[in-house]
Amino acid sequence: MEETPVEEGDTNKDVEVAPALIAVHPAEKSVAVAVGSDLRVFDLVGNCPVSLVDESGEQHHKDSIRAICYGSKGQLFVSAGDDKTVKIWSTESWRCIYNVCSEKRVSAAAISPDGLHVCFADKFGVIWVVDLDGGIDENQPLANKTAVSLLSHYCSIITSLKFSLDGRFLVSADRDFKIRVTTFPTKPVDEAHEIQSFCLGHTDFVSCVAFISNLECPHGFLISGSGDSTVRLWDILSGSLLDIFEIGDKVELLESKEREGCNSAVTSLCTIADGPLVAVAVQSLHGIILLNCDLSNRTLSVVKVVSTREETFIPTSVSSSCSTGYLWMVTGVSSLHDVGQSSLACVKVISGFNKDNPYSTGNELFVLEDDAIPGGKKLLEKLQGGVSFDEKVFLAAAEAVKTAMSNLLTKKQYSTEKRDFRKRTRNDRKLKK
Repeated sequence: MEETPVEEGDTNKDVEVAPALIAVHPAEKSVAVAVGSDLRVFDLVGNCPVSLVDESGEQHHKDSIRAICYGSKGQLFVSAGDDKTVKIWSTESWRCIYNVCSEKRVSAAAISPDGLHVCFADKFGVIWVVDLDGGIDENQPLANKTAVSLLSHYCSIITSLKFSLDGRFLVSADRDFKIRVTTFPTKPVDEAHEIQSFCLGHTDFVSCVAFISNLECPHGFLISGSGDSTVRLWDILSGSLLDIFEIGDKVELLESKEREGCNSAVTSLCTIADGPLVAVAVQSLHGIILLNCDLSNRTLSVVKVVSTREETFIPTSVSSSCSTGYLWMVTGVSSLHDVGQSSLACVKVISGFNKDNPYSTGNELFVLEDDAIPGGKKLLEKLQGGVSFDEKVFLAAAEAVKTAMSNLLTKKQYSTEKRDFRKRTRNDRKLKK
Protein backbone atom coordinates (compact mmCIF):
# COMPACT_ATOMS: atom_id res chain seq x y z
CA MET A 1 0.00 0.00 0.00
CA GLU A 2 1.32 3.44 -0.87
CA GLU A 3 2.55 5.34 2.14
CA THR A 4 1.09 8.72 2.92
CA PRO A 5 2.99 11.17 5.08
CA VAL A 6 1.26 12.35 8.21
CA GLU A 7 1.88 15.69 9.85
CA GLU A 8 3.05 16.10 13.41
CA GLY A 9 0.28 15.99 15.95
CA ASP A 10 -1.76 13.54 13.89
CA THR A 11 -3.65 12.29 16.90
CA ASN A 12 -6.30 14.72 18.04
CA LYS A 13 -7.14 14.07 21.67
CA ASP A 14 -10.12 16.42 21.52
CA VAL A 15 -12.05 13.96 19.34
CA GLU A 16 -11.17 10.84 21.34
CA VAL A 17 -14.76 10.28 22.35
CA ALA A 18 -16.37 6.99 23.37
CA PRO A 19 -19.56 5.87 21.58
CA ALA A 20 -22.63 5.02 23.64
CA LEU A 21 -23.13 1.27 24.15
CA ILE A 22 -26.23 -0.81 24.84
CA ALA A 23 -26.70 -4.37 26.12
CA VAL A 24 -29.87 -6.37 26.78
CA HIS A 25 -30.32 -9.19 29.28
CA PRO A 26 -30.69 -12.57 27.46
CA ALA A 27 -34.24 -12.90 28.82
CA GLU A 28 -34.82 -9.15 28.50
CA LYS A 29 -35.07 -8.65 32.24
CA SER A 30 -33.00 -5.47 32.09
CA VAL A 31 -31.29 -3.07 29.70
CA ALA A 32 -27.96 -1.33 30.26
CA VAL A 33 -26.52 1.74 28.55
CA ALA A 34 -22.97 3.01 28.97
CA VAL A 35 -22.03 6.49 27.85
CA GLY A 36 -18.82 8.09 29.02
CA SER A 37 -18.19 6.92 32.57
CA ASP A 38 -21.91 6.52 33.28
CA LEU A 39 -23.42 3.04 33.55
CA ARG A 40 -27.22 3.19 33.51
CA VAL A 41 -29.43 0.13 34.03
CA PHE A 42 -33.21 -0.24 33.91
CA ASP A 43 -35.10 -3.22 35.39
CA LEU A 44 -37.74 -4.25 32.83
CA VAL A 45 -39.36 -6.79 35.19
CA GLY A 46 -39.81 -4.36 38.04
CA ASN A 47 -40.29 -1.42 35.64
CA CYS A 48 -37.90 0.73 37.62
CA PRO A 49 -34.39 2.20 37.42
CA VAL A 50 -31.58 0.18 38.96
CA SER A 51 -29.32 1.58 41.66
CA LEU A 52 -25.88 0.07 41.26
CA VAL A 53 -24.12 -1.01 44.47
CA ASP A 54 -20.34 -0.63 44.51
CA GLU A 55 -18.77 -1.13 47.95
CA SER A 56 -15.43 0.23 46.79
CA GLY A 57 -16.71 3.64 47.83
CA GLU A 58 -15.59 5.23 44.58
CA GLN A 59 -17.30 6.27 41.39
CA HIS A 60 -18.26 3.16 39.40
CA HIS A 61 -15.97 4.12 36.52
CA LYS A 62 -13.65 7.11 36.36
CA ASP A 63 -13.28 7.24 32.58
CA SER A 64 -15.12 6.20 29.43
CA ILE A 65 -16.62 2.71 29.41
CA ARG A 66 -15.60 0.83 26.25
CA ALA A 67 -17.20 -2.59 26.81
CA ILE A 68 -20.37 -3.91 28.45
CA CYS A 69 -21.90 -7.37 28.19
CA TYR A 70 -24.23 -9.85 29.88
CA GLY A 71 -23.35 -13.49 30.36
CA SER A 72 -25.38 -15.97 28.29
CA LYS A 73 -27.25 -17.04 31.46
CA GLY A 74 -27.91 -13.46 32.47
CA GLN A 75 -26.45 -13.80 35.97
CA LEU A 76 -23.33 -11.74 35.33
CA PHE A 77 -22.65 -8.35 33.77
CA VAL A 78 -19.27 -6.83 32.97
CA SER A 79 -18.28 -3.21 32.40
CA ALA A 80 -14.78 -2.01 31.56
CA GLY A 81 -12.95 0.81 29.83
CA ASP A 82 -10.40 3.58 29.83
CA ASP A 83 -9.98 3.70 33.62
CA LYS A 84 -8.20 0.31 33.41
CA THR A 85 -10.85 -1.23 35.64
CA VAL A 86 -13.05 -4.26 34.94
CA LYS A 87 -16.14 -4.53 37.13
CA ILE A 88 -18.11 -7.77 37.41
CA TRP A 89 -21.71 -7.32 38.58
CA SER A 90 -24.39 -9.71 39.81
CA THR A 91 -27.59 -8.97 37.89
CA GLU A 92 -29.76 -10.21 40.78
CA SER A 93 -28.70 -7.47 43.16
CA TRP A 94 -26.77 -5.25 40.72
CA ARG A 95 -23.93 -5.31 43.20
CA CYS A 96 -20.31 -5.19 42.07
CA ILE A 97 -18.83 -8.48 43.29
CA TYR A 98 -15.37 -8.33 41.70
CA ASN A 99 -12.97 -5.54 40.77
CA VAL A 100 -10.14 -6.32 38.36
CA CYS A 101 -7.28 -3.94 37.59
CA SER A 102 -5.91 -3.91 34.05
CA GLU A 103 -2.42 -2.80 33.08
CA LYS A 104 -3.76 -0.95 30.04
CA ARG A 105 -7.03 0.54 28.87
CA VAL A 106 -9.67 -2.13 28.21
CA SER A 107 -11.18 -2.31 24.72
CA ALA A 108 -13.37 -5.47 24.79
CA ALA A 109 -14.81 -8.03 27.22
CA ALA A 110 -16.67 -11.35 27.19
CA ILE A 111 -18.14 -13.84 29.70
CA SER A 112 -17.82 -17.58 29.15
CA PRO A 113 -21.17 -19.37 28.61
CA ASP A 114 -20.77 -21.34 31.84
CA GLY A 115 -20.22 -18.10 33.78
CA LEU A 116 -16.93 -19.28 35.27
CA HIS A 117 -14.53 -16.97 33.46
CA VAL A 118 -14.38 -13.37 32.28
CA CYS A 119 -12.01 -12.37 29.49
CA PHE A 120 -11.03 -8.85 28.58
CA ALA A 121 -8.62 -7.29 26.09
CA ASP A 122 -6.54 -4.15 26.23
CA LYS A 123 -5.31 -1.66 23.66
CA PHE A 124 -1.92 -3.36 23.46
CA GLY A 125 -3.54 -6.51 22.11
CA VAL A 126 -3.28 -8.69 25.22
CA ILE A 127 -6.24 -10.85 26.28
CA TRP A 128 -6.60 -11.57 29.98
CA VAL A 129 -8.71 -14.14 31.82
CA VAL A 130 -10.28 -13.94 35.28
CA ASP A 131 -11.22 -17.16 37.10
CA LEU A 132 -14.42 -16.63 39.10
CA ASP A 133 -13.76 -19.62 41.38
CA GLY A 134 -16.85 -21.59 40.48
CA GLY A 135 -19.28 -18.72 40.04
CA ILE A 136 -20.74 -15.95 42.17
CA ASP A 137 -21.70 -15.69 45.82
CA GLU A 138 -24.13 -12.90 46.64
CA ASN A 139 -23.08 -12.92 50.29
CA GLN A 140 -19.37 -12.46 49.74
CA PRO A 141 -17.83 -9.01 50.21
CA LEU A 142 -16.44 -7.09 47.26
CA ALA A 143 -13.22 -8.82 46.19
CA ASN A 144 -10.30 -7.75 44.03
CA LYS A 145 -9.37 -10.29 41.37
CA THR A 146 -6.12 -10.72 39.50
CA ALA A 147 -6.22 -11.38 35.77
CA VAL A 148 -3.85 -13.76 34.02
CA SER A 149 -2.64 -13.14 30.46
CA LEU A 150 -4.04 -15.70 28.02
CA LEU A 151 -2.83 -14.65 24.55
CA SER A 152 -1.77 -11.66 22.51
CA HIS A 153 -2.42 -9.99 19.16
CA TYR A 154 0.99 -8.31 19.31
CA CYS A 155 0.34 -4.60 19.81
CA SER A 156 -2.87 -4.51 17.77
CA ILE A 157 -5.95 -3.00 19.41
CA ILE A 158 -8.50 -5.75 20.01
CA THR A 159 -11.93 -4.46 19.01
CA SER A 160 -14.23 -7.37 19.86
CA LEU A 161 -14.28 -10.55 21.98
CA LYS A 162 -16.87 -13.32 21.77
CA PHE A 163 -17.17 -16.86 23.08
CA SER A 164 -18.59 -19.47 20.74
CA LEU A 165 -22.05 -20.65 21.71
CA ASP A 166 -20.72 -23.87 23.25
CA GLY A 167 -17.85 -22.11 25.00
CA ARG A 168 -15.15 -24.13 23.20
CA PHE A 169 -13.64 -21.17 21.38
CA LEU A 170 -12.76 -17.55 22.08
CA VAL A 171 -12.90 -15.26 19.04
CA SER A 172 -10.88 -12.04 19.07
CA ALA A 173 -10.86 -9.38 16.35
CA ASP A 174 -8.44 -6.50 15.91
CA ARG A 175 -7.74 -3.32 14.01
CA ASP A 176 -5.19 -5.11 11.79
CA PHE A 177 -7.97 -6.86 9.86
CA LYS A 178 -7.53 -10.20 11.70
CA ILE A 179 -9.97 -12.51 13.44
CA ARG A 180 -8.36 -15.16 15.60
CA VAL A 181 -10.17 -18.29 16.82
CA THR A 182 -8.60 -19.82 19.94
CA THR A 183 -9.56 -22.99 21.77
CA PHE A 184 -10.53 -22.00 25.29
CA PRO A 185 -8.97 -24.39 27.84
CA THR A 186 -11.05 -26.01 30.57
CA LYS A 187 -8.66 -24.43 33.07
CA PRO A 188 -7.35 -21.38 31.20
CA VAL A 189 -5.23 -20.18 34.09
CA ASP A 190 -3.25 -23.43 34.19
CA GLU A 191 -3.56 -24.92 30.70
CA ALA A 192 -2.13 -23.85 27.37
CA HIS A 193 -4.37 -22.52 24.62
CA GLU A 194 -4.21 -23.48 20.95
CA ILE A 195 -4.97 -21.52 17.80
CA GLN A 196 -7.88 -23.14 16.00
CA SER A 197 -7.88 -20.86 12.94
CA PHE A 198 -7.53 -17.35 11.55
CA CYS A 199 -10.42 -15.78 9.64
CA LEU A 200 -8.61 -13.56 7.16
CA GLY A 201 -10.08 -11.46 4.37
CA HIS A 202 -11.18 -8.09 5.76
CA THR A 203 -9.25 -5.18 4.30
CA ASP A 204 -9.81 -2.76 7.17
CA PHE A 205 -10.29 -2.92 10.93
CA VAL A 206 -12.74 -5.54 12.22
CA SER A 207 -15.19 -3.64 14.41
CA CYS A 208 -17.59 -6.31 15.72
CA VAL A 209 -18.36 -10.04 15.69
CA ALA A 210 -21.37 -12.18 16.64
CA PHE A 211 -22.44 -15.81 16.46
CA ILE A 212 -25.37 -17.33 14.54
CA SER A 213 -26.78 -20.44 16.20
CA ASN A 214 -27.31 -23.67 14.30
CA LEU A 215 -28.56 -27.03 15.58
CA GLU A 216 -26.06 -28.93 13.48
CA CYS A 217 -23.18 -26.74 14.60
CA PRO A 218 -23.09 -26.30 18.41
CA HIS A 219 -20.36 -23.64 18.32
CA GLY A 220 -22.27 -21.57 15.73
CA PHE A 221 -21.20 -19.63 12.65
CA LEU A 222 -19.37 -16.33 12.94
CA ILE A 223 -20.54 -12.99 11.55
CA SER A 224 -18.11 -10.06 11.39
CA GLY A 225 -18.41 -6.38 10.49
CA SER A 226 -15.59 -4.11 9.40
CA GLY A 227 -14.40 -0.71 8.34
CA ASP A 228 -14.15 -2.12 4.81
CA SER A 229 -17.97 -1.81 4.48
CA THR A 230 -18.58 -5.57 4.51
CA VAL A 231 -20.29 -8.13 6.69
CA ARG A 232 -18.76 -11.60 6.39
CA LEU A 233 -19.83 -15.13 7.29
CA TRP A 234 -17.21 -17.60 8.55
CA ASP A 235 -16.71 -21.23 9.47
CA ILE A 236 -14.48 -20.86 12.54
CA LEU A 237 -13.22 -24.47 12.58
CA SER A 238 -11.37 -24.00 9.31
CA GLY A 239 -11.33 -20.20 9.14
CA SER A 240 -13.12 -20.42 5.76
CA LEU A 241 -14.89 -17.37 4.38
CA LEU A 242 -18.40 -18.50 3.39
CA ASP A 243 -19.95 -15.28 2.06
CA ILE A 244 -19.49 -11.50 1.84
CA PHE A 245 -22.20 -8.87 1.96
CA GLU A 246 -21.17 -5.47 0.59
CA ILE A 247 -22.79 -2.81 2.75
CA GLY A 248 -21.78 0.05 0.46
CA ASP A 249 -23.64 -1.48 -2.49
CA LYS A 250 -26.99 -1.71 -0.70
CA VAL A 251 -27.39 1.16 1.74
CA GLU A 252 -28.27 4.75 0.89
CA LEU A 253 -26.19 7.06 3.09
CA LEU A 254 -27.27 10.40 4.44
CA GLU A 255 -25.62 12.71 1.96
CA SER A 256 -23.27 12.38 -0.97
CA LYS A 257 -20.59 14.37 0.84
CA GLU A 258 -20.67 11.84 3.68
CA ARG A 259 -20.38 9.04 1.18
CA GLU A 260 -17.19 10.67 -0.13
CA GLY A 261 -15.72 11.20 3.33
CA CYS A 262 -16.68 7.90 4.90
CA ASN A 263 -16.57 4.32 3.69
CA SER A 264 -19.70 3.33 5.64
CA ALA A 265 -17.91 1.31 8.31
CA VAL A 266 -19.94 -1.26 10.22
CA THR A 267 -20.05 -0.13 13.86
CA SER A 268 -22.20 -2.79 15.56
CA LEU A 269 -24.17 -5.94 14.79
CA CYS A 270 -26.23 -8.54 16.63
CA THR A 271 -28.47 -11.51 15.93
CA ILE A 272 -32.23 -11.20 16.42
CA ALA A 273 -34.12 -13.51 18.81
CA ASP A 274 -31.54 -16.28 18.43
CA GLY A 275 -32.54 -16.70 14.77
CA PRO A 276 -31.01 -16.19 11.31
CA LEU A 277 -31.58 -12.43 11.16
CA VAL A 278 -28.70 -10.02 11.78
CA ALA A 279 -29.09 -6.32 12.53
CA VAL A 280 -26.21 -4.17 11.26
CA ALA A 281 -25.48 -0.58 12.29
CA VAL A 282 -23.50 1.51 9.79
CA GLN A 283 -21.55 4.66 10.49
CA SER A 284 -23.71 7.02 8.40
CA LEU A 285 -27.07 5.25 8.30
CA HIS A 286 -30.20 6.55 10.05
CA GLY A 287 -31.30 3.07 11.08
CA ILE A 288 -30.14 -0.51 10.58
CA ILE A 289 -29.69 -3.01 7.77
CA LEU A 290 -31.41 -6.34 8.37
CA LEU A 291 -29.62 -9.35 6.87
CA ASN A 292 -30.74 -12.95 6.56
CA CYS A 293 -28.12 -15.63 7.16
CA ASP A 294 -29.04 -18.77 5.21
CA LEU A 295 -26.84 -21.39 6.83
CA SER A 296 -28.01 -24.20 4.55
CA ASN A 297 -26.62 -22.32 1.54
CA ARG A 298 -23.97 -20.41 3.52
CA THR A 299 -25.14 -17.03 2.20
CA LEU A 300 -25.95 -13.53 3.45
CA SER A 301 -28.72 -11.48 1.85
CA VAL A 302 -30.46 -8.21 2.61
CA VAL A 303 -33.96 -8.35 4.06
CA LYS A 304 -34.70 -4.71 4.65
CA VAL A 305 -33.23 -1.34 5.54
CA VAL A 306 -35.16 -0.08 8.56
CA SER A 307 -35.06 3.69 8.98
CA THR A 308 -35.46 5.36 12.37
CA ARG A 309 -37.31 8.17 10.58
CA GLU A 310 -35.03 10.67 12.30
CA GLU A 311 -32.02 11.98 10.43
CA THR A 312 -30.23 12.68 13.70
CA PHE A 313 -30.42 9.09 15.01
CA ILE A 314 -27.42 7.07 13.79
CA PRO A 315 -27.01 4.00 16.06
CA THR A 316 -23.64 3.55 17.72
CA SER A 317 -24.62 0.18 19.26
CA VAL A 318 -27.38 -2.42 18.85
CA SER A 319 -28.47 -5.35 21.01
CA SER A 320 -31.24 -7.93 21.22
CA SER A 321 -32.30 -10.69 23.60
CA CYS A 322 -32.99 -14.27 22.55
CA SER A 323 -36.48 -14.22 24.06
CA THR A 324 -38.29 -11.28 22.45
CA GLY A 325 -38.81 -9.61 19.12
CA TYR A 326 -37.25 -6.28 20.03
CA LEU A 327 -34.08 -4.70 18.71
CA TRP A 328 -32.60 -2.08 21.04
CA MET A 329 -30.48 0.77 19.66
CA VAL A 330 -28.57 3.65 21.17
CA THR A 331 -26.81 6.66 19.72
CA GLY A 332 -24.55 8.99 21.62
CA VAL A 333 -21.02 9.80 22.72
CA SER A 334 -19.04 10.96 25.71
CA SER A 335 -17.18 14.25 26.09
CA LEU A 336 -18.75 16.16 23.23
CA HIS A 337 -16.88 19.36 24.10
CA ASP A 338 -17.52 21.19 20.82
CA VAL A 339 -21.19 21.62 21.71
CA GLY A 340 -20.71 21.80 25.47
CA GLN A 341 -22.33 18.45 26.21
CA SER A 342 -21.26 15.19 27.84
CA SER A 343 -22.89 11.79 28.30
CA LEU A 344 -25.18 12.20 25.31
CA ALA A 345 -27.46 9.20 24.65
CA CYS A 346 -30.75 8.44 22.90
CA VAL A 347 -32.46 5.02 22.90
CA LYS A 348 -34.88 3.59 20.34
CA VAL A 349 -36.49 0.18 19.83
CA ILE A 350 -37.54 -1.64 16.65
CA SER A 351 -40.44 -4.07 17.02
CA GLY A 352 -42.20 -6.54 14.75
CA PHE A 353 -39.71 -9.41 14.56
CA ASN A 354 -41.61 -12.69 14.36
CA LYS A 355 -40.14 -15.10 16.91
CA ASP A 356 -42.33 -17.95 15.65
CA ASN A 357 -41.18 -17.37 12.08
CA PRO A 358 -37.59 -16.10 12.22
CA TYR A 359 -37.36 -16.22 8.41
CA SER A 360 -40.02 -13.51 8.11
CA THR A 361 -39.14 -10.85 5.55
CA GLY A 362 -39.59 -8.14 8.15
CA ASN A 363 -42.17 -6.07 6.25
CA GLU A 364 -43.98 -5.39 9.53
CA LEU A 365 -40.99 -3.86 11.29
CA PHE A 366 -41.40 -0.40 12.81
CA VAL A 367 -39.74 1.92 15.31
CA LEU A 368 -41.72 2.20 18.55
CA GLU A 369 -42.86 5.55 19.81
CA ASP A 370 -41.29 6.61 23.09
CA ASP A 371 -44.34 5.78 25.20
CA ALA A 372 -44.65 2.31 23.58
CA ILE A 373 -41.09 1.24 24.44
CA PRO A 374 -40.93 -1.35 27.28
CA GLY A 375 -40.47 0.73 30.41
CA GLY A 376 -41.78 3.82 28.62
CA LYS A 377 -40.72 7.29 29.66
CA LYS A 378 -39.24 6.00 32.95
CA LEU A 379 -36.79 3.84 31.01
CA LEU A 380 -35.84 6.63 28.64
CA GLU A 381 -35.32 9.08 31.47
CA LYS A 382 -32.94 6.64 33.14
CA LEU A 383 -31.00 5.42 30.11
CA GLN A 384 -30.83 8.80 28.38
CA GLY A 385 -29.92 10.66 31.54
CA GLY A 386 -33.16 12.62 31.63
CA VAL A 387 -31.78 15.21 29.22
CA SER A 388 -33.09 16.22 25.79
CA PHE A 389 -30.86 17.51 23.00
CA ASP A 390 -31.49 19.28 19.74
CA GLU A 391 -30.71 17.89 16.28
CA LYS A 392 -27.42 19.75 15.90
CA VAL A 393 -26.01 17.99 18.96
CA PHE A 394 -26.81 14.53 17.62
CA LEU A 395 -25.35 15.36 14.22
CA ALA A 396 -22.19 16.56 15.94
CA ALA A 397 -22.15 13.32 17.93
CA ALA A 398 -22.29 11.23 14.75
CA GLU A 399 -19.38 13.17 13.28
CA ALA A 400 -17.40 12.81 16.50
CA VAL A 401 -17.85 9.05 16.49
CA LYS A 402 -16.62 8.80 12.89
CA THR A 403 -13.56 10.90 13.65
CA ALA A 404 -12.77 9.02 16.85
CA MET A 405 -13.12 5.62 15.18
CA SER A 406 -10.86 6.72 12.34
CA ASN A 407 -8.23 8.05 14.74
CA LEU A 408 -8.33 4.94 16.91
CA LEU A 409 -8.72 2.08 14.46
CA THR A 410 -7.45 3.21 11.06
CA LYS A 411 -3.74 2.51 10.84
CA LYS A 412 -1.77 5.56 9.78
CA GLN A 413 0.80 5.37 7.00
CA TYR A 414 4.06 7.29 7.29
CA SER A 415 6.85 8.23 4.96
CA THR A 416 10.27 6.63 5.58
CA GLU A 417 11.60 9.90 7.01
CA LYS A 418 8.64 10.33 9.35
CA ARG A 419 8.86 6.72 10.51
CA ASP A 420 12.56 7.10 11.33
CA PHE A 421 11.85 10.32 13.22
CA ARG A 422 9.13 8.65 15.28
CA LYS A 423 11.47 5.77 16.16
CA ARG A 424 14.18 8.16 17.30
CA THR A 425 11.79 10.14 19.52
CA ARG A 426 9.96 7.25 21.17
CA ASN A 427 9.52 7.73 24.92
CA ASP A 428 11.24 4.46 25.79
CA ARG A 429 14.27 5.47 23.73
CA LYS A 430 14.42 8.80 25.57
CA LEU A 431 14.33 7.05 28.95
CA LYS A 432 17.15 4.69 28.00
CA LYS A 433 19.35 7.62 27.08
